[in-house]
Amino acid sequence: MPSSPLPSIQEMSVARRESGPYGITQGPDGALWFTLVHDGQIGRLSLDGHHVCHPLDSPSCGPCIITPGPDRALWFTRSRDHRIGRMTTDGEATSFPVPTPGCGPFGITSGPDGALWFTEMHTDKIGRITTDGSITEFSLPTKGAFASAITSGADGALWFTLNQAHALGRITVEGDVSIHPLPTPAAAPVGITRGADGAIWFVEIGAGQIGRMGMDGRIQEFPLPDRLAKPHAITADPTTGGCWFTEWAGNRLGHITPAGEIQEYDLPTPASEPHGLVRGPDGSIWVALELGKLLCLAP
Repeated sequence: MPSSPLPSIQEMSVARRESGPYGITQGPDGALWFTLVHDGQIGRLSLDGHHVCHPLDSPSCGPCIITPGPDRALWFTRSRDHRIGRMTTDGEATSFPVPTPGCGPFGITSGPDGALWFTEMHTDKIGRITTDGSITEFSLPTKGAFASAITSGADGALWFTLNQAHALGRITVEGDVSIHPLPTPAAAPVGITRGADGAIWFVEIGAGQIGRMGMDGRIQEFPLPDRLAKPHAITADPTTGGCWFTEWAGNRLGHITPAGEIQEYDLPTPASEPHGLVRGPDGSIWVALELGKLLCLAP
């Protein structure tokens, strides 16, 4: 299937080219919040185009994934100094060290229990942090699995990708863990989201596929037209019932319907390195481009 040009698209420069916009989310204040992984900053973009970047206490802390918390603050992982960060909508930042040294936190999401849950890439653990900064860690029954992204499921549990174990993981709020291997060898899943249909949708960066796991445990995999596109992040779009995803190596944005039909869109700037994406408060799809820009695909 040939890719198509993006309809109604706008790119906005929000930082220097080397800053590395990476994760992006919708904040409780109606703005877009994003991480600058190479500059150690958190950015905010309002829908009128005004943006500001808030420096963290360490320019080399490596902020990665960002999510709104139940306390109306923004929470994010700091993968290089192994801390969990919190920022108010006024730009006031604090951080909390993860107990296990060298853990490399990456994915983070709000859980159904009023806490934040995060993955630890290097130590085979899933972490839980309360809004007052108290951290609990749960060990996985795997070694070298490289836990990556995490999302809250329709079943009241947390679901996460295990990039090097080529599997999905599930953890209850009590800390009970189960592992679900994927059908495709070397799938290397990364991004994960709860779809509008209640299923778990994920990307397989190693196999060039989009996956879906229903709450009945059935796994479906949908190959991309370009198997070398390296899909990276995925987010649900309740307006269509499908999901949007980024193709990091293919320099494209993709959409998949609940039935598995895929449409790809070429990005206007070559080698823009699309990473995180989110549906914004205006209904647009916003994408973090590592070359220092945010991209907006209007509905």
